[in-house]
Amino acid sequence: MVSDSGGFDDKSFNQTSHDGLESAAETYGVQTAEAESTDPSQFEDNIQSLVDEGCNQITTVGFLLGDATLAAAKKSKNVDFAIVDFAYEKAPANLKGLTFNTAEPSFLAGYLAAAKSESGVVGTFGGLNIPTVTIFMTGFLQGVEHYNEENGADVQVLGWDGTDGSFTESFEDKTVGQSLAEEFINQGADVIFPVAGPAGLGGLQAAQDAGVWGIWVDTDGCVSAAEYCDSLLTSVVKGMDVAVDQAILDSASGGFSNELYSGTLENGGVSLAPYGPQADIDEELSAKIEELKAAIISGEISVG
Repeated sequence: MVSDSGGFDDKSFNQTSHDGLESAAETYGVQTAEAESTDPSQFEDNIQSLVDEGCNQITTVGFLLGDATLAAAKKSKNVDFAIVDFAYEKAPANLKGLTFNTAEPSFLAGYLAAAKSESGVVGTFGGLNIPTVTIFMTGFLQGVEHYNEENGADVQVLGWDGTDGSFTESFEDKTVGQSLAEEFINQGADVIFPVAGPAGLGGLQAAQDAGVWGIWVDTDGCVSAAEYCDSLLTSVVKGMDVAVDQAILDSASGGFSNELYSGTLENGGVSLAPYGPQADIDEELSAKIEELKAAIISGEISVG
């Protein structure tokens, strides 16, 4: 497995993907190797290093590795490749995209944020303005807008208007994430939704310091970033560990294909984590979130 520049201990998508690698090693007895990136310039060399080690299957983690992974798959046709968060228009036979429709649970998170906001202002920011980041932010925005329409409310979203917004410009700099969140909080935001990997932890820190709510992404923050659990309403979860585990199993058993995987609310590939221990979500709101989830699955509500 090759990480993106956030590293495997990012409490977010690299870590969750790595959990899938560890699960496969434990369950199927496969031997594993890994290369941790600290800079995008390392992607190609890190992938090649695992090819040179004789790996039969290599998973790369993150949209930014799309080009490097495609090049490696074309060069090393006897190796099965999977990539988290990238979909190719026409993938080689040995390259599988693992994608996640995180707009769906982010919609639920947006509705929840709007319902819990006392100030009528919530905020979100991303790491980079790339599709795998903005899909969260767009879903969140649409959830807030749906709440407003249903309840005659006017909850504002800072940091994303559906086209442009606020970004840390990296997934590593927690200081910038904290500063952006503090700006939102100073403008009245009482729910912060950071979509920025490790940089987003700065947003949770700002929320905790100010006594406002945070919503984490990729993993259940009450598990991966437990020090912030009491400040979390919930988390938008991507089941990358399960998808990675399955891709490894498929390769090991001879069933690997280049068919694109898409995680959804319907197939359980994405979800909303259990509510935080201090979130105090009443039965009516909880039932409403379940109702919205069912409407998204049925197609009654279109998200994204």
